[in-house]
Amino acid sequence: MTDDIINKSRQLRERQTKAESLLWNVLRAKRLCDLKFRRQHSIDPYIADFACVARKLIVELDGGYHDYRYQNDTSRQAFLEKQGWTVVRFSNEDVLDDVQQLQYRLRGTWDWNRPIPNEDRLVPE
Repeated sequence: MTDDIINKSRQLRERQTKAESLLWNVLRAKRLCDLKFRRQHSIDPYIADFACVARKLIVELDGGYHDYRYQNDTSRQAFLEKQGWTVVRFSNEDVLDDVQQLQYRLRGTWDWNRPIPNEDRLVPE
């Protein structure tokens, strides 16, 4: 991981949007189904908004500017899915309108039969 990606991840965490802050309060500290999520997690060459490494689940929030970045977003998502990640996208409005409903939708996105590896042996934050 390059210093540029690490610095960019830090900057994104410091400048999170209101929607990111609300969703992070749902995901942090294993509050959602006892799963550990990371915020602005680097998956070189990209940075995922939120990632559960154990489930290889990425949650992306799309603001209005994503309407203009559709091609970049689809290429990025294809790359991440090829690496074995499941990518779930929500709009900022989805979070701001009803973050509780979003929790229920997230719970249905992963395979509960897939074992979770020992997180202590996973790549550190």
